[in-house]
Amino acid sequence: MSDLSAFFQSVKLPVMPEVAHALIRTLHDEDVSITQVRDLVAKDPVLTAKLLRTANSAAMGMRREIGTLDAAISMVGLSQVRTLALTACMNVAFPVVPGLDRTEFWRNSMACAGYAQWLAGGIGLDAQQAWLTGMMLRLGELLIVQAKPDSLAVLERQPQIPGDRWARELQLLGFTEAQVTAELAHRWHFPAEIVRGLNTASAPLASQPLSQLGGVLHLASRLADMAFGEPEIVDALPQDVVSALDLNLDWMRSKLPSRDSFLDISTL
Repeated sequence: MSDLSAFFQSVKLPVMPEVAHALIRTLHDEDVSITQVRDLVAKDPVLTAKLLRTANSAAMGMRREIGTLDAAISMVGLSQVRTLALTACMNVAFPVVPGLDRTEFWRNSMACAGYAQWLAGGIGLDAQQAWLTGMMLRLGELLIVQAKPDSLAVLERQPQIPGDRWARELQLLGFTEAQVTAELAHRWHFPAEIVRGLNTASAPLASQPLSQLGGVLHLASRLADMAFGEPEIVDALPQDVVSALDLNLDWMRSKLPSRDSFLDISTL
């Protein structure tokens, strides 16, 4: 039995709301309609209120109020409404971890999602899928700390360098938070490309053929962990991964988005 299999026998899996499972099923359906997604979200009044609040935050400065799910979908798009809804469900599904700064955790996840979306757009990947997967990447840490509370001090020890948390997890557990999230995504029936992207994110070049999503997640997580947002951080990324994804360094330096430009979901 692998270390990861043994871990999942000892941990209590979070329970996802039925609306989340229904939304996950739509990820496999390229022909899903706006009406289908709207009707799914509308079944959960709390989720609807959270999405409307987020849509109104995105609409600030436009002097218009978003009062319906239809208007929210028109404002931020069908794919983003679906991914935001899934993110809100996951936020609720995972318990508060004592000692972990939950707001900072979700802000880091938000930054990872934003950078994953940006990088995916640079190589023609599904940007919304990358956003959702980037938001999910660190969920495995919440399960690790739930099962092994003493590990939090080790995993969150300061100072950190980008990617350092994965190395600590491997040394401590034999697997990474990304691999835990991948197994969780598999059990929740997320699409196979999301599962493989998560499973390879900590070491994307170790698995062939390359999962482009895994490479994107690797770089996005490192960008999210960096303490500043200047173009020079692009040069601090692992250049073998950048090259494998055929990313243009000049484009990355000139178009690197600021953290403030990402949609704030920390209150979902």
